[in-house]
Amino acid sequence: MTSLLAAATQGFLLGASLIIAIGAQNAYLLRQGLLKRHVLPLVLVCTGADLVLILLGVAGVGRIVQNSPAALGIVTWGGAAFLAWYGFEALRRALRPGVLIAAETDTDTLRAALAKIAAFTFLNPHVYLDTVVLVGALSGRYGVPDNWAFGLGAALASAAWFTALGYGAALLAPLFARPSAWRILDLTICAVMWSIALGLAVSALRP
Repeated sequence: MTSLLAAATQGFLLGASLIIAIGAQNAYLLRQGLLKRHVLPLVLVCTGADLVLILLGVAGVGRIVQNSPAALGIVTWGGAAFLAWYGFEALRRALRPGVLIAAETDTDTLRAALAKIAAFTFLNPHVYLDTVVLVGALSGRYGVPDNWAFGLGAALASAAWFTALGYGAALLAPLFARPSAWRILDLTICAVMWSIALGLAVSALRP
């Protein structure tokens, strides 16, 4: 039980660090949340997409990694390098923070809103790198069922973020319109990414 919780916590921290960023998907969901239009369907689409992609990664990429010591080594060092780089990018964003601004008017029908959020989600190449490849591959460091706990932890982070963004838009919008808030958030992401990268490097060096 302890190992399941630890794996889920690692997955949650990784997922949260990956999903929280200024982007078209988050900006659109924030805008719809401010207008209180189509919030539940949009949150479900965003959360469901991440869940499916993460589980595909755990079942596919993760299984390949589990069955190959060489692949496990490559994933461990590659994941550490990627997370270190991602942390550096977060640090660089913190030095020059942006803002997340939502438009005040919108006339999208439910169908149009779903089409837009699907496009923002699935036409973004980073979503596949983050969910299928990175989360799926790093889950391969764990045995069954810990690998699934890791993936579900990452999916839970997505669900929590999208729900907060959609339904907490009125509270979050003023916060995310302030560069200082993004600076603190990116510094936190940097710390999480570097700590996970360090943990991967340490585990790879163990005999």
